[in-house]
Amino acid sequence: MEMEKKQMEMTMGNGNGAAAEAQPQPQPQPQSHVLVFPFPVQGHMNPMVQFAKRLVSKGLKVTVVTTISAMHRFQAAPERLNSFGFDLELISDGSEFVHTPESIDESTERFTRVTTQTLADLITRIKNKSKSKKKNGTSTPHSDDHDDDASSSYPELKFLVYHSGMPWALDIARQHGIDGAPFFTNSSSVVAIYEHFLQGALKIPSENDRSTTTLSLPSMPPLGFADLPSFLCDVDSYPAYLELTLSQYSNIGTLKWLFICTFEKLEEEVVKWMINQEWPVRTIGPTVPSMFLDKRLEDDKEYSLSMFKPNVETYMEWLDSRESSSVVYASFGSLANLKKEQIEELAWGLRDMNYNFMWAVRESEMEKLPGNFLEETSEKGLVVNWCPQLQVLAHKAVRCFVTHCGWNSVLEALSFGVPMVTMPHWADQATNAKFVEDVWKAGVRVKKNEKGIATKQEIAKCIKQVMEEEKGMKMRKASLRWKELAKEAVDEGGSSDKNIEEFVAEVKLI
Repeated sequence: MEMEKKQMEMTMGNGNGAAAEAQPQPQPQPQSHVLVFPFPVQGHMNPMVQFAKRLVSKGLKVTVVTTISAMHRFQAAPERLNSFGFDLELISDGSEFVHTPESIDESTERFTRVTTQTLADLITRIKNKSKSKKKNGTSTPHSDDHDDDASSSYPELKFLVYHSGMPWALDIARQHGIDGAPFFTNSSSVVAIYEHFLQGALKIPSENDRSTTTLSLPSMPPLGFADLPSFLCDVDSYPAYLELTLSQYSNIGTLKWLFICTFEKLEEEVVKWMINQEWPVRTIGPTVPSMFLDKRLEDDKEYSLSMFKPNVETYMEWLDSRESSSVVYASFGSLANLKKEQIEELAWGLRDMNYNFMWAVRESEMEKLPGNFLEETSEKGLVVNWCPQLQVLAHKAVRCFVTHCGWNSVLEALSFGVPMVTMPHWADQATNAKFVEDVWKAGVRVKKNEKGIATKQEIAKCIKQVMEEEKGMKMRKASLRWKELAKEAVDEGGSSDKNIEEFVAEVKLI
């Protein structure tokens, strides 16, 4: 237990929350402290860590909270984390003591039970530091060795921003005298769809009617059954995930702030609907590193906490050797588990095209590739286990993005003006694909056969549309327009920038 306690109290950071960039004149120390607690999965961490950087740039001290087990998977060295402008605190979620497989229900119960206690302990410890400063200017007995300056620089803890899938975190915050707000890492549209389901406005059609039913919901385009999140399409297969997703809405009526990782002009009608429901919604995206958009945070060139280590030199040299707008980039995220038959169809679809391609295939998926695929495509293709998607999408050689349509990937593609070929797999991806094709006009969705497989012919046809045909030119034009609007949203005075400024100003007044 003593070892567990020490692990829970691990602290990483410089203790003063200073931004990384050296300033010509000393900057005043932040007087307000915010905790940011993402769910410890890469795709959920990226947007919330980026949000943390924006808060730091506007004068708040920010501590990102993650789990001990997640930290073991990060590729960033601890000493590098100091340069990102926020501190990092580690707490236990109990997983480091789990040695046998868990069900989703068991994992969720254990995570909630343990982090409820360890988060509460962390908040208490941080508040004690601040109280000690106010009383006598000395650090508390719980302070770590590197916190020698805590007495002069440790500001008051005022707020907790937590991943929306952890609504219990708000109760912990309020029990300790601070307020909190959820951060939704989905689109506003997906958030609204689940609310409609909860309120009974969205009725799931019977199995016989699913192929012909059109669903009409406020602020939404007409939706087919296949456009809904998979947790609603196949309730019996994902009961634990659906329960976890719906739990996000349990405390919305008590909130003063609700952050969504999107930008206003991208989902204007849905955001207006939410505001009309008296939701305190604030769009704060896209959460792409600043140097790819507004360029106001000079050190913000990448996602700071990565669980993957790419071979940067290999892929950059390869892209540099290709002509402008000649490359198809394919990636299906960090979680999607495609069937072997689907991997093979995609492989042959890429092989049969007349385009260069880069394909990110997780190491665990490599065995699903056809045996002679790498040899047959070596002149025009590059297969990598992982690569920094930001740099790839930003490269002039990339013209088309074949994607599973995870929300982070969609926002990145729109932010870089790259049209998409969408192959949604599960969760929110089908809904995202619907909006990409029919609302934002920035891509085309691959049609699947009766077995649920996208064939090589269908994949190649869709890629050709994006790369060559007039329809693809229109997608490119629409994508470049969204790129401009994404930059506008986070730039000074943009909608997302204003929302963040407003939040920071209110926190400072608490």
